[in-house]
Amino acid sequence: MEMIRRKRAFTLVELLVVIAIIGVLVGLLLPAVQAAREAARRMSCSNNFKQIGLAIHNYHSAYSQMPRHGTGTTGTTLVDGQSTSWAGASWGPPGHNRFELSALVGLTPFIEQQALWEQISNPLASPQNPTSIFSAMGPNPGRNLASHANNRYDPWLTNIPSFRCPSDPGVGLPAQGRTNYAVCLGDSMTRSNMGVYWHNGATNSQMYEMARESNRGVFQPRQKSRFRDILDGLSNTICMGEIATDLGDHDARTEAAKNPNTSDSWSHSKAGNAIACQSVKDPLRPQFWATSGPNPASLTSPVEERRGYCWARFTPIFTGMLTILPPNREVCNSSPNQPQWLATGESTAPPSSRHQGGCHVLMTDGAVKFITDSIEAGNQNSAQVRRGGPYVTPGSQSPFGLWGSLGTRASKETVSDEI
Repeated sequence: MEMIRRKRAFTLVELLVVIAIIGVLVGLLLPAVQAAREAARRMSCSNNFKQIGLAIHNYHSAYSQMPRHGTGTTGTTLVDGQSTSWAGASWGPPGHNRFELSALVGLTPFIEQQALWEQISNPLASPQNPTSIFSAMGPNPGRNLASHANNRYDPWLTNIPSFRCPSDPGVGLPAQGRTNYAVCLGDSMTRSNMGVYWHNGATNSQMYEMARESNRGVFQPRQKSRFRDILDGLSNTICMGEIATDLGDHDARTEAAKNPNTSDSWSHSKAGNAIACQSVKDPLRPQFWATSGPNPASLTSPVEERRGYCWARFTPIFTGMLTILPPNREVCNSSPNQPQWLATGESTAPPSSRHQGGCHVLMTDGAVKFITDSIEAGNQNSAQVRRGGPYVTPGSQSPFGLWGSLGTRASKETVSDEI
């Protein structure tokens, strides 16, 4: 008698159960993989910062000062060793940079970018026009892409891996050379965009003293900074902070909005103005600016002038951060009528990142810390440090709590808690 063999097969129910189990496993696995990848990117970002901290210490050992934030070449009139003439800030060859180079430029030979530094520190021919020679230290880093199209200056367009955080997806135009690391300028917006520099060709002692009193960070625009000046202690003082670069999506952390409460930059440090731009955020997406509706944000700066878009330029929107607003808060700028002041004016410029819940900061002793968005930041309605008027008296402790005290170098503030 011949036996009948039946073929075994999966039933439809069994197949569906297997598919469901695989789906659940994939659903559990993907977030874990993404979290692991982000942890690796975050570690790489922290390591980049540690290398920058080491470069700063090596620079200080070599020159007995930190790299100056707001340096370069320009004009012929000198006041206190610095040029005060805005003449000669031409956009094409030979060009001058009008003391607008960031501290990151001076760090290039200390982060294994000696070849790039050689290009910057020596006369360099334009690739399009070999007879057009840029002066040593290059043209103004504020020149736009249209100027580069005619006479390209490659160093300012170079993306340096050590200045990029792997968690930040921003790449390419309209940025020039992006950076995710910015120097700490303290806890007051006053003259954070100019420092002691005065553009009328003459000494102005009031403006000079105002800058000296208000620029309380480790880096003082257009002034020398030394470790010996940091009286609060290197381990208690923020040297640099992480910033996210703009993605063209009206993110309040990466695109500057015009302060709706002021008509000029000189009143920007009054009480309440640091948080004035909160009123023009999108109520449905509070991380973004409102672009329509009854109370839209004024976003009139050129598309090339966004957070972290030019590592070589020293103005706060590009390479500066302040300890007024906590990390990942909005960028609120001074508001004269000229749109370009949204990129070059005084700014709240808080640090930011693509990490969850906070951002990295580099302490002046070289340690890298992760600061959460919820750090204690004092009275956000407070005025800022500035001489005269309704401001906080120069020499006072920071009105912005623990966060503000970490950003000042010599306000007699100590940090007892672990951060």
